[in-house]
Amino acid sequence: MNSSNFFAELKRRNVYKVAIAYIVGGWALSQGIAQVFPVFDVPTWAIRVLVVLIVAGLPVALVLAWMFELTPQGIKRTETADAMPAATRRKKHVWIYVVVVGVLMSVGLFLLGRYSAVTGAPRPITQPEARPGFQSQTATVPDKSIAVLPFDNLSRDPDNAYFAEGVQDEILTRLAKIGDLKVISRTSTEKYKSAPANLREIAQQLGVANIVEGSVQKANDQVRVNVQLINALTDAHLWADTYDRKLLDIFSAETEIAKTIADTLQAKLSGSEKSAISKKPTANPEAYELYLKARFFWNKRTGNDLKTAADYFQRAIDADPSYGSAYAGLAQSYLLIPVFGAGAPREFFPKATAAAHRAIKLDETSAEGHSTLAMLLLFDFKFKESEDEFRRAIELNPNYAPARFWYGECLMYLGRFVEGIAQINRAHELDPLSLVYSSNLGWAYHIARQDDQAITQLQKVIESDRGFHMAYFYLGMAYESKGMYEEAIAAYKTSRDLSGGYPGITGLGHAYAAAGQRSEALNIISQLESDLKQTNRVRATAFSIIFSGLNDRDKAFEWLEKAYEQRYEGVIFIKVQPYYDNLRGDPRYYDLLKRIGLNP
Repeated sequence: MNSSNFFAELKRRNVYKVAIAYIVGGWALSQGIAQVFPVFDVPTWAIRVLVVLIVAGLPVALVLAWMFELTPQGIKRTETADAMPAATRRKKHVWIYVVVVGVLMSVGLFLLGRYSAVTGAPRPITQPEARPGFQSQTATVPDKSIAVLPFDNLSRDPDNAYFAEGVQDEILTRLAKIGDLKVISRTSTEKYKSAPANLREIAQQLGVANIVEGSVQKANDQVRVNVQLINALTDAHLWADTYDRKLLDIFSAETEIAKTIADTLQAKLSGSEKSAISKKPTANPEAYELYLKARFFWNKRTGNDLKTAADYFQRAIDADPSYGSAYAGLAQSYLLIPVFGAGAPREFFPKATAAAHRAIKLDETSAEGHSTLAMLLLFDFKFKESEDEFRRAIELNPNYAPARFWYGECLMYLGRFVEGIAQINRAHELDPLSLVYSSNLGWAYHIARQDDQAITQLQKVIESDRGFHMAYFYLGMAYESKGMYEEAIAAYKTSRDLSGGYPGITGLGHAYAAAGQRSEALNIISQLESDLKQTNRVRATAFSIIFSGLNDRDKAFEWLEKAYEQRYEGVIFIKVQPYYDNLRGDPRYYDLLKRIGLNP
């Protein structure tokens, strides 16, 4: 049979018509399966199998169309049907009706899908109990949003509290790597109990629809983890389970918990995300326990606790030199020790850089390693490399609030205010109860010269917590930019009193100078000179800021040069910091900008 006769025979035997009808009908059926089955909690793999079977059925349908024909007398082989009188053969218009019905079904299911997408989209809820400064009165809550509350420590030994915190942290970290989920950071959940009665109120404060609760019981190398997933808006218990594991098998349980939660919330996981949440960071039980103790102290965020954390991270590395997460934690500790006034950048930043590089070499997917390295590159004035590392960290873990926050700060230093505020605001959404992020959002508005917005934001933060000194410091900056010196001085004094001095005293010195109270500003400089001999908390930029307020440019640039040589992080503010506005016309200002690598 030649090709032209073969295609004519295909047409005569209705193979073309069957193909069109099957494709249209199969498409409509696939759409129906995809829309309806998830409502009945049919697993995703089952839906995929059915769709594959529909596709595989096409060649079977074409073979049957070649071999058989539908007649008024029933299904007959094609040869038999051909021998029948024409009057007894069915008119061949059935395929048209099949196509029309299939098209109508497809359109109907498409519209149903669009309607479902709208009704299933994030929905606004009213939250009258939300803390001022952290959530608006009406917020949009995505269905695929979740907060992991602290796990109860059911062990007889209360010293095992660090282990319960570690399990919670590991589950949260795995969930945070799933881009299709919104996962609230630990710093916003740590203030709640594991099984509170007011779940709906907590969910509203955190801006989530779902809550994970759990408990951990550890005895020697045996661990039991109880966990449950609750829709806080409806109080529906979506899933619960108990896991009994050996100590080092806890990683598989944490992975299984994260995957089950993602499946329950119908979150889509990419191949790289599946791999990321399945990783076993160490095979050494001693190293793992030392790592959890390190995180326990790291989360306290004081200078001394960070040094204790660094010691535990180092001990974990000594127990397992291939433990990438321990290197990342060590890098983060060394980065923050100078920031919290417990050491000098020149002493700790090189150690932090080495640890961050090692963390990334051992685990290229470490968002913690990439974001820490990004900050260190930023402080070393390598802005492009820093931004590349920040983007990589966010790509690896879109829910990692510190990476968003630090990247936002980087963009603000570069003068890219719209992008910077967006990143800091995203960090604030992921960690809505964080005083640091909510206050720094006000700082970002101030740096962008949006002082009215800055004042509004910072007053909300202070209303929610009157003991956080940085909110008063940033509020003083905004007041001062508006020429409200009396209010600025009051805010700076409150910041100074709450913090024990810094950085509020620096702003106070500048405000005194700007308000014409020169002797008070000089007294503060004398105090700083005395403190400089006794503490690491005094930065060279503190002197440059006050001398700038006094309009003593020579002294201001002298101290800025010291800050540049010592790589104090504050020097990168020079491009955008309102404190330095009166230095901008000086050639030394542009020379320093050039050496730092910033465009005027």
